[in-house]
Amino acid sequence: MDAEADRKRLVEALTPLGVEFELFACDPALADTAQFCAAYGFAFEDSANTIVVVGKAQPRRYAACVVLAPHRLDVNRAVKARLGTRKASFAGADETRELTGMAIGGVTPFGLPSDLPVWVDGAVMTRPRVVLGGGSRSWKVIAPPSILLALPGAEVVDGLAGPPG
Repeated sequence: MDAEADRKRLVEALTPLGVEFELFACDPALADTAQFCAAYGFAFEDSANTIVVVGKAQPRRYAACVVLAPHRLDVNRAVKARLGTRKASFAGADETRELTGMAIGGVTPFGLPSDLPVWVDGAVMTRPRVVLGGGSRSWKVIAPPSILLALPGAEVVDGLAGPPG
């Protein structure tokens, strides 16, 4: 897809949520969080990554986790327990693209398949605004964290991720 088609798809997913948002175009080569923040002057602490995780059971179980960039997703305890599986891990690049239609570095919680749970770490909700992936490496979404609560089935999970360090 080209950047304009990506933008249109993003607007179609965001507009029905009824929360103000801003779209920010970026160089796809600078889409990774640390590079994006350095290049465009955004605070690393205001960036939230959407990470697809997989519970290794049959059938496989998936969730999309939204976590502040400096924090570490607790895959071995919190995610595994919520998925109800003995083992859990980050979904690989191919698996993430197959499930979401999005590349790692651009995954957004907006426009995901309706059967994919969205878990938002409680710390995300403490920020005045968050910078989220835009569904491609060409776009970011800037919005209050309340936009995540407008997603059907999204759930705030305290302790989903741990603070840095």
